[in-house]
Amino acid sequence: MSNKLNGERIGQIDTPFGESQAIFKIDAEYGSFLFLSRHGEKGYSKTAPYVNYRANIYALKEHGIKQIVSWSGPGAINTEYKIGQYVVVDDLIDETKGREYTFFKDKGIGFIRQSPVFCPSLRLSIIDSLKSLKFDYSVSGTYVCTQGPRLETPAEIKKYASFGSDLVGMTLIPEVFLAKELEMCYASICYVTNYAEGIIDCEYRPGELFEGLSSDNDREAVANSVSRFPVIIAAIAGAINNHDMNCKCQLSMERYRKKGIIGDDWHKWVSS
Repeated sequence: MSNKLNGERIGQIDTPFGESQAIFKIDAEYGSFLFLSRHGEKGYSKTAPYVNYRANIYALKEHGIKQIVSWSGPGAINTEYKIGQYVVVDDLIDETKGREYTFFKDKGIGFIRQSPVFCPSLRLSIIDSLKSLKFDYSVSGTYVCTQGPRLETPAEIKKYASFGSDLVGMTLIPEVFLAKELEMCYASICYVTNYAEGIIDCEYRPGELFEGLSSDNDREAVANSVSRFPVIIAAIAGAINNHDMNCKCQLSMERYRKKGIIGDDWHKWVSS
């Protein structure tokens, strides 16, 4: 299996919430899927606070996507994790500020339960895939999402540790909440990029990644983990068929549907 993803560029999609990031269609031996890089096509053209999450999720729904597997490279608060290790997170703490969290602004809908946070069926597909590939992974973890783009202070990390956080990153919120609002399955694979501020003693080194929070060995381990994603995606595509994907994620808005507040056309749910 190749470690590269090559596909047809569909391009950016105009949505009621602005333009999405570019979407690519990937045709592989295990089927076709869509790929969207939330930060831009090359490098980081948009940092986490400024990603148009609503446009991205809307665009994927418009293309008929039912399941979203995201990935994120957070820092570790829990020292039981190793750099480069995969973590299939199962809970979130929201420390973001001012992001657009909902498609239902100024509407009387959207009171959606957040347990389980991530789609259980999709998480099982990811876990089965990582297990079959014999990659180093953890089956659970709590991810605290901060606003960014700055990194966190040592005192903030101590606070998050006291909350029970295992990882700290900037990207999973509000993606997972928005996906629920449009009745899409969402789960995430995290790969540990570094230890968070104050967890281990790190010299400040200007000009290096995270100014020294990530060593040469760390960067090598992370690059190796990232290079495996095409293989992981292939395994997940096969594992999805082994789990019931007709899950409750696709009934997130059912009580509003039963009351006749919304109909079957999801476009009308989010229209002004």
